[in-house]
Amino acid sequence: MRKITMATGLTSSFLAAPAFAQDLELVGRPHQGGIGFQPAVTEVARDLQWLDGMLLWIISLICLFVVGLLIYAFVRFNRRANPTPASFTHHTPVEIAWTIVPILILLVIGVFSLPILFKQQEIPEGDLVIKVTGYQWYWGYEYVGEDLAYDGYMIGAPATGGDNRLNADVEAQLTEAGYSRDEWLLATDTAVVVPVGATVVMQVTGADVIHSWTIPAFGVKQDAVPGRIAELWFAAEREGVYFGQCSELCGISHAYMPITVKVVSQEAYDAWLAASKEDGGYVEVNQFLANS
Repeated sequence: MRKITMATGLTSSFLAAPAFAQDLELVGRPHQGGIGFQPAVTEVARDLQWLDGMLLWIISLICLFVVGLLIYAFVRFNRRANPTPASFTHHTPVEIAWTIVPILILLVIGVFSLPILFKQQEIPEGDLVIKVTGYQWYWGYEYVGEDLAYDGYMIGAPATGGDNRLNADVEAQLTEAGYSRDEWLLATDTAVVVPVGATVVMQVTGADVIHSWTIPAFGVKQDAVPGRIAELWFAAEREGVYFGQCSELCGISHAYMPITVKVVSQEAYDAWLAASKEDGGYVEVNQFLANS
């Protein structure tokens, strides 16, 4: 499958390239100097980002409290201020406090974090099921129940005629696919195409070593382990192009196996799926957006 679908997808993309200006907003793209999260476009991602903020407040308060205690101890109990140190070895109220308070803090964290964990791990019935397989170093996608499977390579990877350098040829490939040089190392020659609002279940596995399929804007990350199938799910609420990366060190070209997901309208998805099945491989989805 890897060679046949790769060739079919590239042929379809390049033959129709003039019509493929990127009509979708590049939502999940990192920005120069950015330090925050990608925009959350799923309920799970919003919950995770909120939980991260809550934990940051708790951790910050604990750190400030500990630093305050250290400063107080330096000032109050140094040799000059306290020449005769106390000789007691136990302080029951303090020992009770430093046992109960951490337990209460952990209970608060658990009360808010466990429901989010269950929401991630309890896989709903999917409107769409896609099997994704990690290879060294690209991704294979199979739409379960549909006669459609194709591979996704980074634009500029050796398998697509590049050499992992941003040169004129790679820039031309990016332009033909509707991207700019800013999306180098992020954009792939094919993309996972899903309809907005649909519950998508991804069945994740690996063919050789452990990989990891990740889209930060969706709040999903799942290791692709050879011989095992794991699942994740998402329901994207906003149309656009989203980027991820293999997030498990998998070999020399680990940095060159990104992930691209295009979230489109249901009408555009239906038209794309029918055209891709008829063509026998990936057909660029952008040509169907204007009519959706």
